[in-house]
Amino acid sequence: MADNQERNDGNSQVQDEKQNEMRASGDTGKENLDEKKTEKDIEQKEDEKLEEYGQMTLDDNAHKRKIHLLSIIGEIEGHENLSGNSKATKYDHILPKLAEIEDDDSVEGLLVLLNTSGGDVDAGLAIAEMIASLSIPTVSLVLGGSHSIGVPLAVSTTYSFIVPTGTMMVHPVRMTGMVIGAAQTYEYFEMIQDRILSFVSGHAKIAYDQVKRLMLNTEMLTRDLGTVLVGEETVKEGLIDEVGGIKDALRKLYELIETGSR
Repeated sequence: MADNQERNDGNSQVQDEKQNEMRASGDTGKENLDEKKTEKDIEQKEDEKLEEYGQMTLDDNAHKRKIHLLSIIGEIEGHENLSGNSKATKYDHILPKLAEIEDDDSVEGLLVLLNTSGGDVDAGLAIAEMIASLSIPTVSLVLGGSHSIGVPLAVSTTYSFIVPTGTMMVHPVRMTGMVIGAAQTYEYFEMIQDRILSFVSGHAKIAYDQVKRLMLNTEMLTRDLGTVLVGEETVKEGLIDEVGGIKDALRKLYELIETGSR
């Protein structure tokens, strides 16, 4: 009887151990499933963020650096909404994100991709000032074009690139809607242009008077004032630091992070 009891206890112990192993295996499987779900959720959120805001995080690189990618595409939208058919960058989306980046110690650099026709002056300058005031290294890359208020945006970063075929248009401020024909209106235009000229000359290798000369040029555009610069011309004028592409922009950003440059 005693022997039978010992065998029964032994069998019970073996069964208990198997059940514990199965439970442990089930827990591990659940943990693995939860991890996969978490990774999938993160990827889905990144995809949604890219589609909605033109933003994503670049962290799967050999340098093990966390880079935030910001795209400024189409027209810079101000206080009024553009039509649903227009490609637009909404400054009320960009400003909070830039504040979040500054407050996030894990983000080490910002890469800004630009292909914009310009847009709202106040909104564009607000974004440019925010980028310029970040404490992390920043690099911009002009693709296609960065016109009008896109010029301050392109020069707001620590270092700037433009592709060989990229263009930049520097021209006077344009107003839409009803304009009062008075001296105060002209003075207001002058004040806005001074804000743009001061920002560009303060963040690029070009003097205030030189930017103004490009802005008020009458020889290039038959129905407008201003200057269009292509690729290497923007570097020669001192607006952009270097001609290059995405690999050059990322290489420079990694370098700035390594050296702690800002």
